[in-house]
Amino acid sequence: MLSTIKQSQWLLAILIMLVASQALGHGMSEAEKQSIIEGGNLSYLWIGATHMLSGYDHLAFVFGIIFFLTKFKDIVKYITAFTLGHSATLIFATFNGIQVNYFLIDAIIALSVCYIAFSNLDGFKKYLDIKSPSLLWMIIGLGLIHGLGLSTRLQQLPLSEDDLLMNIISFNIGIEAGQIIALSVMLLLLTGWRKKPSFKPFSLISNYGLIFAGLFLFMMQMHGYSHLKNPDEFGFSEDNHIHDHLRMEAEQAEKNKKETTHDTID
Repeated sequence: MLSTIKQSQWLLAILIMLVASQALGHGMSEAEKQSIIEGGNLSYLWIGATHMLSGYDHLAFVFGIIFFLTKFKDIVKYITAFTLGHSATLIFATFNGIQVNYFLIDAIIALSVCYIAFSNLDGFKKYLDIKSPSLLWMIIGLGLIHGLGLSTRLQQLPLSEDDLLMNIISFNIGIEAGQIIALSVMLLLLTGWRKKPSFKPFSLISNYGLIFAGLFLFMMQMHGYSHLKNPDEFGFSEDNHIHDHLRMEAEQAEKNKKETTHDTID
């Protein structure tokens, strides 16, 4: 029991560090953009795969989906629902140039991680005393939201106007390939652990850990949204952070001063 708790604590600590690095890692250099252009559709496929494998919010959501699924047909059903959901909005939004603020969409994705873990803990019945919503339809809906996040990321890349559809398809194939790799590792971990007595405390700690990590990522993204308009700017020094808060306070004071002057004149 004690060793299980220690292992779960290490898992949670690693997850938090990975979440933090993901929240700070949206930028892309001009050299990277040029290499993508020169690499063609294979570059988009590779970026899709690596983005999924390093997209800890998406991986955490998938991990939550399969956590208590033991039948192969159920795993296929729910993962297919998630895949169809995020693929639909990824393709549609990118092809039509629909963009959502990166920080806001990532904040919602973070909450989706909290949702799936809360559902795993039977939180609707235990804490809210209500029937849990249909998991299948919720996964499809949340998959649509994840697709908007993937599309927003894809639209940061130097897409080709002449070969746009193939760019999107290549990126999406890469996403699915990365998801299959990650899913295989997760299933190996869970399948080997389910029969052990330590799985029950591990499942509780892990799902509460997913909720904590989701909330942490949510706060990180909302913090980024409150400071910046361009995701490429995210990741500034502590000194700049302080100056940014001072700038915001000065702007608010100036705004309040103007409103006071306007009310006095009226």
